[in-house]
Amino acid sequence: MFPRFLFPALALALGTSGCAAISALDTASEPLDVYELQTPAIDGAAGRGWAELVVEPPIASGALSSERIMIRPAPLQAQYLPEARWSDDAPAMLQTLLVRSLAETGAFASVGRAPLGAQGDYALLGELTDFQAESYGGSADAPVSVHLRLMLRLVRERDVVVVASRTFEVRAPAADDGTASIVAAFDRAARQMISEILPWAVRAGS
Repeated sequence: MFPRFLFPALALALGTSGCAAISALDTASEPLDVYELQTPAIDGAAGRGWAELVVEPPIASGALSSERIMIRPAPLQAQYLPEARWSDDAPAMLQTLLVRSLAETGAFASVGRAPLGAQGDYALLGELTDFQAESYGGSADAPVSVHLRLMLRLVRERDVVVVASRTFEVRAPAADDGTASIVAAFDRAARQMISEILPWAVRAGS
């Protein structure tokens, strides 16, 4: 049994703990602004290709496999922009951009997340190692840039042979450290990366 003189302190502690828990729940329930990257404009090929291409979601670390928008204030430190998130986790969002963009080229008979039959002709496999904003200056006014790095392999399904592999890396500066500017830099970097991936994938799968 608790001594009588502990009852007021215990009640105060429980009350404070309860208020903190309620505050945390209120914060967790606040809606986050949702952002998504846009598919770049694609010049379609003159004729439809014959091959069926399956685009797998790139593998990524747990910190990158998130809907939160990552920013690194130091190389070994990962944080997320407050009150903002992507419309999907980063690997799924990149998969969607690749599927839409490769389909619009017209260079493949079909492009999708799963084969139409038992298996596709080619599979595009990737590993996402960087998908974050970076601000390494050590001060509040340090410049912010976006860093994307994606390693891709095009695999022929019938004999599981890697027919092509390449690493794509893009950096884009943000106008300032505001969320809208950082997201705009992500969009520019993703468009540039997609524009470099498309001709490589089309040549390799022809």
